[in-house]
Amino acid sequence: MAKKKFHFNPETLSYEQIEHTIAHWLKQLAIHALSGASLGLIFFFIFVSTIQSPEEKQLIQEKSHMEAQYKVLERQLQEFQYVMSDLEQRDDNLYRVIFQADPIPLSVRRGSSANTEYYEQLLDMTNSEIVVSTSKKLNELKKELYIQSKSYDDLVLMAKNNETMLQNLPAIQPVLNKNLTRMASGYGWRIDPIYHTRRFHAGMDFTAPVGTDIYATANGTVSGAGWEQGYGNCVQINHGFGYITLYGHMSAIKVRPGQKVKRGDVIGLVGNTGKSTGPHLHYEVHFKGQVMNPQNYYYLDLSPAEYDRMVQMSNNAGQMFD
Repeated sequence: MAKKKFHFNPETLSYEQIEHTIAHWLKQLAIHALSGASLGLIFFFIFVSTIQSPEEKQLIQEKSHMEAQYKVLERQLQEFQYVMSDLEQRDDNLYRVIFQADPIPLSVRRGSSANTEYYEQLLDMTNSEIVVSTSKKLNELKKELYIQSKSYDDLVLMAKNNETMLQNLPAIQPVLNKNLTRMASGYGWRIDPIYHTRRFHAGMDFTAPVGTDIYATANGTVSGAGWEQGYGNCVQINHGFGYITLYGHMSAIKVRPGQKVKRGDVIGLVGNTGKSTGPHLHYEVHFKGQVMNPQNYYYLDLSPAEYDRMVQMSNNAGQMFD
């Protein structure tokens, strides 16, 4: 039985029993219910935030496993890119140099081809940063592999054409010069024989009697045969693969434009035509529009000792004949 409660009434100077109304009891009930609910919510949130359900534990484990797989995949992609970079370096600086082919431009190898909208869609996914990063690297590697594969296809074709290229590569001296007595002037800055000033000499001069045979230094097609200002009677041969040779100051031309020639064919005779101070042959080698030093293209008819002597003689010659 509940204890009775009293309160002191100062008017009657006596203790009177407290009588609780229904509203009072309802108020007390509401206070206790609200307190209980509040405590229940507090304990619920504490439980939810500190204790994981079996499903949550499984999802967390799967997420951790997936992140670990992405990191391993990213490291593998990085290793593949290192290998790919090494293949590209060999392709540009070794294989293509051997076949004298231009390297693949960096803009082609690294040019962007991926759809940016695709990456924007990936950003809405869970773990979006690692997904986007890995996807970009994978797409870049795919493109680099495709470009490199096409490059190797080109190299295979070049290898098949290698024999033809070697036949078309200037590789002998244009006049018989076994003892190198006909080397007059080399490539580089020389003294002009007429104006006596320094001028760049774009070829090599070989002295020889008028009428001495002049030979094609490689297979090719005669692209020009006639009089050229300064060169006199002149022949130009297009050897393909970017090579053109020029033979100047001839006394006679033995070929015509469009004619196919082979290495060692007589194409003309030594003379003294054009801007020339004595009978000689002026010989030039051009590669892809650039004038080259002819001394680098005599490896088929000179021994190492003869080649070394030829280089010394051509470098020491101070005056040219044209």
